[in-house]
Amino acid sequence: MASEQSPSDILRKSRRTLIDNLKEQPNVLLDEFDAKLIFTVDEYNRIDDITDPKEKIRTIINTVVLKGEETCEICLRVLQSLQSEFPGVDEILVGFNLATRVKENNFQEVLSKLKLQKYLREKLSLSKILEIGPETIVCAKPQNLEDIPWYFLKKLMILNLTARNIKCSADIPKLTVDQTNFSDLFDITGKDTGNACNLLDVITAVFLCADSILQQEMMMKMSMCQFALPLLLPDYSKDNSTLLLWAMRFIVKKWRPQSLEASKGFKEATIATTPMHVISFIRLGECSTSKSKILNEVLSNPHHHHNFFVTHSMECGDIPRKISDGLVEFCCYLPCGKRNIDIFTEPVLIANLRGDASTLRSQVHFLAQVSSAVFIFVDQVGANEFAFLESVAELEMRYFLIINPQPDQQVVTSRFLQKLAPLMKLERNHIIVKNKNVNTSLFVEEIRSRIQETLENATDCVSIEGMADVARKLQILVDEDEPRCHSAKEVAEAAMGDMRSVAAYKMEKLPLQGELWKKWSKIDKELCRQKKRGDTPVEAYNSELRLELTNLRKKQQEYDITENLSEFVAVMVNTSHDERHLFLKWIKYLLDATAREELSELREAYKQLYKASPGATKKLSELDKQISDSSLGLEHFMREIGQIYEAEATLVQEHIVSENNRQYTSLPSVVADLMLDGFPLELLDGDASSISEQWVSAVLTHLSEKLGPDTKIVVLTVLGVQSTGKSTLLNTMFGLQFAVSSGRCTRGAFMQLIKITGDLSKEIGSEYLMIIDTEGLKAPELAKLEDSHEHDNELATLVVGLSDVTLVNMAMENSSEMKDVLQIVVHAFLRMKEVGHKPNCQFIHQNVGEVSAHDQNMRDRKHLLDQLNEMTKAAAKMEKKDHEFTKFSDIMEYDPEKNNWYIPGLWHGVPPMAPVNTGYSENIFDLKKYLFDLFKQRRERKEPFTIHQFTEWMKALWNAVKYENFIFSFRNSLVADAYSQLSLKYSEWEWQFRKSIHSQVEKAENNIGNHPLDQLDDLYQTLIQATNKILQAQKQMILTHLEKYFDSKVDNIHLVEKFKMDFTLSAESLRNELEIYSKRKCEDAIQRCKGMAKLDNIQKEYQGIIQKQVCELLQMCKESNSELNDSKLKEKFEKMWTETVKPLQAMSFKKQNIEIEFENQLQQNLRHRGSAVCQRLHTAGKLFEKGQIKFKVTKDHIERGYWQRFKDFFTNGSSNEVQVFADHLIEYAEQFALEKQKAKVDFDPTYCQTLLKNTDETLLSGKWRNFHMNVNFEVDLKLHMCGYVLPIFQKMHQDFFRENDPLTCLTAMKDVYYSTFKDIYHEKDQSQKRAQALCSNCLQPALQKAIDKKLGVEIVEDVKTSCTNHEMSNRAYLQAVILLDLLDEHRVENYIQYIKSYEHFARQWIRKRIIKNYTGTTKIMEIITKIIRALIRKTKDAIKQAMLTEKENVSEFLTEFCDILKNDFVINKESLEIVLFQNAVTAREFAADFTAALDDVEQKLTSDFHKNCDIEEVLPRLPVQPDEEIFRQVLGCGKLCPFCGVPCERGGSGHKEHFATTHRPKGLNSYRYIDNNKLVATVCTSAVASDSSFRCAATEYTFHPYKDYRSVNDYFASWDIPPDTSIQAAAYWKYVLSTFNSEFAEAYKVKKADIPVDWKNIQKETVRAEIVKTYNMFRKKELK
Repeated sequence: MASEQSPSDILRKSRRTLIDNLKEQPNVLLDEFDAKLIFTVDEYNRIDDITDPKEKIRTIINTVVLKGEETCEICLRVLQSLQSEFPGVDEILVGFNLATRVKENNFQEVLSKLKLQKYLREKLSLSKILEIGPETIVCAKPQNLEDIPWYFLKKLMILNLTARNIKCSADIPKLTVDQTNFSDLFDITGKDTGNACNLLDVITAVFLCADSILQQEMMMKMSMCQFALPLLLPDYSKDNSTLLLWAMRFIVKKWRPQSLEASKGFKEATIATTPMHVISFIRLGECSTSKSKILNEVLSNPHHHHNFFVTHSMECGDIPRKISDGLVEFCCYLPCGKRNIDIFTEPVLIANLRGDASTLRSQVHFLAQVSSAVFIFVDQVGANEFAFLESVAELEMRYFLIINPQPDQQVVTSRFLQKLAPLMKLERNHIIVKNKNVNTSLFVEEIRSRIQETLENATDCVSIEGMADVARKLQILVDEDEPRCHSAKEVAEAAMGDMRSVAAYKMEKLPLQGELWKKWSKIDKELCRQKKRGDTPVEAYNSELRLELTNLRKKQQEYDITENLSEFVAVMVNTSHDERHLFLKWIKYLLDATAREELSELREAYKQLYKASPGATKKLSELDKQISDSSLGLEHFMREIGQIYEAEATLVQEHIVSENNRQYTSLPSVVADLMLDGFPLELLDGDASSISEQWVSAVLTHLSEKLGPDTKIVVLTVLGVQSTGKSTLLNTMFGLQFAVSSGRCTRGAFMQLIKITGDLSKEIGSEYLMIIDTEGLKAPELAKLEDSHEHDNELATLVVGLSDVTLVNMAMENSSEMKDVLQIVVHAFLRMKEVGHKPNCQFIHQNVGEVSAHDQNMRDRKHLLDQLNEMTKAAAKMEKKDHEFTKFSDIMEYDPEKNNWYIPGLWHGVPPMAPVNTGYSENIFDLKKYLFDLFKQRRERKEPFTIHQFTEWMKALWNAVKYENFIFSFRNSLVADAYSQLSLKYSEWEWQFRKSIHSQVEKAENNIGNHPLDQLDDLYQTLIQATNKILQAQKQMILTHLEKYFDSKVDNIHLVEKFKMDFTLSAESLRNELEIYSKRKCEDAIQRCKGMAKLDNIQKEYQGIIQKQVCELLQMCKESNSELNDSKLKEKFEKMWTETVKPLQAMSFKKQNIEIEFENQLQQNLRHRGSAVCQRLHTAGKLFEKGQIKFKVTKDHIERGYWQRFKDFFTNGSSNEVQVFADHLIEYAEQFALEKQKAKVDFDPTYCQTLLKNTDETLLSGKWRNFHMNVNFEVDLKLHMCGYVLPIFQKMHQDFFRENDPLTCLTAMKDVYYSTFKDIYHEKDQSQKRAQALCSNCLQPALQKAIDKKLGVEIVEDVKTSCTNHEMSNRAYLQAVILLDLLDEHRVENYIQYIKSYEHFARQWIRKRIIKNYTGTTKIMEIITKIIRALIRKTKDAIKQAMLTEKENVSEFLTEFCDILKNDFVINKESLEIVLFQNAVTAREFAADFTAALDDVEQKLTSDFHKNCDIEEVLPRLPVQPDEEIFRQVLGCGKLCPFCGVPCERGGSGHKEHFATTHRPKGLNSYRYIDNNKLVATVCTSAVASDSSFRCAATEYTFHPYKDYRSVNDYFASWDIPPDTSIQAAAYWKYVLSTFNSEFAEAYKVKKADIPVDWKNIQKETVRAEIVKTYNMFRKKELK
């Protein structure tokens, strides 16, 4: 039970026993306690003054108890050490295991102070330590004890030697004492160490709380910093130690022993497996000589001192240790092969035991058994020391004693040494005396001398691996024996199997990444670049290559997965997180070890062969290849499972393997977990120079799912020449360890994730930092390959394109090499600028160490800028952008002062014993801080990518990189999405613009209709000015919206910044279009008024006559003596009416002879073209007949010589470009005529003039000059056009006169006049009837027209808001929905109509959708009812407003009323005359009746529309046709691809460059081969990737390379056709041509196309899915 008592309880209860046992020598106890700093000066003096021994002892005990448990424990520890002098205290300490208790308490205390208790169970992980938070980018000392472990780890991970400087800033003393008082100057007894922790305790605690992976990383970083490494780690919680073998497995060192000095060879091995002499140093008791300080001197060169071991003089080294006694540290001394530098010529391990060896017997026994010699530091040898040394003498070890006895102890020490000599086999040279007379340098040299003698004579070398056996015998734990670690080792060894040769192993066990994968990669690029096509047709060649790619995947799939790989995959999938980690670490270790051993042998063989036979190039080449193939690392296993996944995924896509039979779908998720734990993922395979796109995408997709779809990343990349420290730069900056195969530099590109935490994550807008490490550019082993430069360009373009910031490592001596690298880098940045991505670039100049480097290198920076400018010009020329980019600053923002960093060399001294240069890590830390400032700044301009967006961007980049012309090949779904969103926004703004102009035009038309004819010219000018203001305001509104949109944080808006000008121009273009539209509508309205003037005058004249006759008849009837009934009245009225209008019936109106008018205009237009033209006109025959026959281009229409040369092109109707051109002009003429007909105006001769003028302008445009048409073509075409539109204009003229015939209009008024006549005669109240007449005859017709005018716009508004896929707002979505409908209908005639007459088809499709949506009464009536209510409400408001001023009569009231509503509808003035005729009602009474009658009007209008709301009948009468209006918006520019005829999908109409998402085989557009008359199967996206040629009128029918199509003319240049040879490209149209090949051939009267084999395998559902994916849409239904 004693062990359960507290130290104070023991002292209190044992006070009497202690007084009795200690009373004889109280001062001994007092002095011992004082030595432990238990008492203050005052307390010591007070106790010392007590003369009574018993009282003195009592006071000592009471004072100690009052100081607390910690002081009581120290007291008991002192008593334990004095047991030999006070035997009576033994019984007090019986059953109380003081040492264990103290250790346990100390252990808990240290962990508590450092706040590490929870990590003793939940171990610290590497990924946790590598997290980047605000504290990691500030250079601040720890503020308190709990900060220390994190400070140490963070600094250690970035290789900063100040990691061991752990003093808290709060501990730095502040000068608060009286500066003039010196009385307590030497009083140091009260020093408080409670708020500090010994550095070794911190290291011990951190190692105990770290998991095994973090321990390994710490070991490697400490080794690079040349910090002593823990060998035996004490764990006070278990009262045992652990040998850290597993923790140091990955420390690899290179050195040159004396034996290899002459040959300049070296050895490379892991520290754990290298047998070395072990020299151990221990301490016995308290020593005046610092063992660790002496060891640092022993291991340091005279010209460079380094503190390998922590000493008392270092920060917090003087704090009493609490948990690190028993720690065995070691440092391996490794020679560099230079005699003037090397201290020892062979490797030697120096072990250092912390603490008093007499209390650490287990550690001493361990060291004695593994060491070649043990050096024991002891001041003097007394009885206790003798007893210990006697006990270890039996271990039969070579001992050296380093003594420093006090003068009064020298005799005693000599006597005991004499006794020990035979026992420990000591001679004089085994004893080294240190005293104040011995120079430290000589003393150190003597120790070195003894060590060297031992090394020369001893034969017992041991590795740390070998030490594990000794440890196990002594019951010391070994970390590798932990069950999970041991199991992982066994599984890893089984998975590895027998490996005789690395190259053979890779070929046998990892076959998928060998020749099959490399061949696949080459074919994949050939599919894009088409360099070996020869005479094979493009699509046939593409099909062959795609089939070959599929066959290679089949071969990969046919490989039985090797037993080793099967084991690897099984462990990856089926084990826990920790087990998987341990397994992968073991695999990496075993692979590295094997590869390292084989590489060493191969290098030696190469060296010997080269020395013996330098001319044996063949053998040397073979050895060189073996060396290259002998790289084997964990990445090769990961690459293999990536290939397994790729093969399976590809065959599932090809429908060769069923989705249900997939076996490896879980692998990406597992690797995503590994990425989260800090494992790198291979992005680009450097051996095959290719990306496993599906594999990498799948891993990143699972990563996104695990972290959440909104998780964002910033990307940092490093580029530079091989072996210039790129990986080391990243590893130092972020504490990483990129997966690098042993013995060789990084190949390809690897990416690794680091979590960003706290406020820093919010500031940069990202949760993770993705770092991409790349292989070196200009690698010597690749230089001999013909495509090495291409490989470097691909790599640079890819990683620069992926990064937010790119570090360009400039550490190189060869200026020509630097020039090549700069050109590659500049080329990559130029490409990114063109595709809308603007990464930042920082140039890193390594091995520049001076403080003045920045200023000294000013000239170098200027020289660098000159080179960058030079490279920019060269790269721009290659990319055909030399007019746009002439200097580096055109590509990116570059400040020579801010974008250049000077970093000193990595090592401070000569490796392998050199530590990392502090200046290296500090400068890199400064760079790191700057980079995060950059990330913060970039967020203001660009939101970081989500993981999904990064994945899509990566795929697009890689796809573009595979094509030769990157800028014109780059296509990306992120850009497409961003552009689509921008287009939709613009479509909204455009509709608001159009809607406002429709409203303005409606008001203007109403205003014109309500004005007298003589005021119309002035009104027109007023209206145009008002409209122009609206046009300008609305245009400015769009531009403002555009600016705000680009300034917003919309996803990826920066990617479409280059299209901003297109939309700006589109706004201007829209303004111009609507200006023309509004002017035309006003002019048409005025033309209509003027056209009706004569008819209106006639009607007005006769209406006056009728009113006069009615008055006379009324007067006559009233004067009659007899009362007339209604029948008589009716009879008299009918007679009067018939006689009055009789002259009108006989009147004939002169109509225009439109045919004669057209003939005159034709003659006028062609009068200057010569007599032959005039003759052709005169002999042409009837114009009307010319329009009835289809126009055909004939031999007579083409220049004779040109016809003879290219007869085949003109005789083939389907591909006759001149015929297509003529048909286009005829179609335009028809549209022009129909538009005028819709305006319901009378024919005007200017229409014919306009038509002929527009035709002349088109014929003279440069685009058609290459057709070589003669004047006969012009004459015949104009004759046909005029004859074709003649019937339309004739009908328009006839309809105008029929609809506006005065007699018809007067007849409509007959009943109203009769009713008025009858009511006046009977003297009835006329107010209500007049109000009703006003409503029925004037207001209701006006409202009906107003409703029609508004209805079209409202339908458009409703349609646009109810579309699920924006197909009525965005032309790309419209295409997609139409294509899906065509696929559902599956009729070839529909496809032909769509292809041949897209605009007509699209118009019809939109009209059908509108009809389908509004068939039935509900939806259309909702819109109509809303319009009616608004108009009735406005009418009632107008009545109220008109009555605000007192009106004397109805005439004044109605005049005011009409003026108020002049912008809203047109009230027929002639109809109004009826209401005013003989109207004597007061204005107020009439207004009241008028208001009451409006409810009936509303009901009547609603009822009438309800009866006649069939949408098919409603649509034709609407002034604004909804289908036309929608089509006008979604049509855009209306330009067609010059090859396949697909319409442009760019937003707006002002863009300079045209683009279509999906192109199609040219045969669908009726193109055929001239030599065999077969339809052409080539898709233009494939053609522009190939080296094939085309010819057409634009090329003068001479062959021109597809790749250079933009140079043909401006129209070709305006089309952006990206190369794409995949089966997915145009899969929809490939399926259509393959399915309807015979039908298309029959329709075009040609032979069937030769369909590539793999086209026939395309499934209907596949193309449906491809359309949905391509247009990024999910189509539930077209309209809600």
